[in-house]
Amino acid sequence: MIHVLNDLLTVLDSTLRLSTPLLLACLAGLFSERAGIFDIGLEGKMLFAAFFSAAIAALTGSVWIGFLAGIAASIALSALHGVASITFRGNQLISGVAINFLAAGMTVLIAQNWFKQGGRTPSLTGDGRFNPVELPFAQSISKVPVLGPIYNDLLSGHTILVYVALLCVPLSWWILYRTRFGLRLRAVGEAPEAVDTAGVSVIYLRFAAVGICGFLCGIAGAYLATGLQAGFVKDMTAGRGYIALAALIFAKWRPWYALMSCLLFGFLQAIALRPDLIETYLSFKVQVQLLDVLPYILTVIILAGFVGKAIPPRAGGEPYVKER
Repeated sequence: MIHVLNDLLTVLDSTLRLSTPLLLACLAGLFSERAGIFDIGLEGKMLFAAFFSAAIAALTGSVWIGFLAGIAASIALSALHGVASITFRGNQLISGVAINFLAAGMTVLIAQNWFKQGGRTPSLTGDGRFNPVELPFAQSISKVPVLGPIYNDLLSGHTILVYVALLCVPLSWWILYRTRFGLRLRAVGEAPEAVDTAGVSVIYLRFAAVGICGFLCGIAGAYLATGLQAGFVKDMTAGRGYIALAALIFAKWRPWYALMSCLLFGFLQAIALRPDLIETYLSFKVQVQLLDVLPYILTVIILAGFVGKAIPPRAGGEPYVKER
């Protein structure tokens, strides 16, 4: 029984770690799309943030300076997306795809120019990366049956950004459903003309949503390079931005559902890291490659519309033209 609990806690621990960038990116897309701005560029923003956070942390030796640099880089790309899709009323999907290509190319080019390591950054150590945080009394209650291992092995020992991501869920819910700003933000995604008639700036609200999106993607990318891993490598986001979009559709643009859907994707990724557990407990062998593609298969299934009917904000993807 103890052995089974330890294996389960190991998988769930990995689930939390792997779900964190997905959850942050999913919440980022939630704010943007609730305001009517579709953002395919989550992947590019995370990648840009991952590179600059790792690069600046490697150059300065401070993970916090790298963290701020990653957020700034992501917000810069969000501003670019906002100008293209809000100010100039360009196609939001094309703008997002362009940002993904831009980030994929520029990160490798700059990394090679700065560090001469084949598009990588140096490995981060010490204060150059986020270290695990031990929660209060974790060691002292670790011997308590069941609850002790859950608190010590599952909930404690993560980097601070894991806890930040979890706190962002109730915070996002409160902002969207309990504040005037959130009410107006959701209204902009449904009926921007009504918001404009009420004397509230549609442009300001949409730029604010895009800015929040960039901020959250910046945290997600910084976590990838300085928390989950110890440095930047080429294309390290590995489609997480697209998985976050699928999780957002699966969650039907709601914060608490976003948490559950991201934990599901994270669980599938965690299982892929421990194929031996499937063989041990289910008595059959599964190819590792099949486990690796499970999150992407689920992404395709969700985007194909097989998991319920998800209705996006009515004004999503449409540039707003002020009536004269």
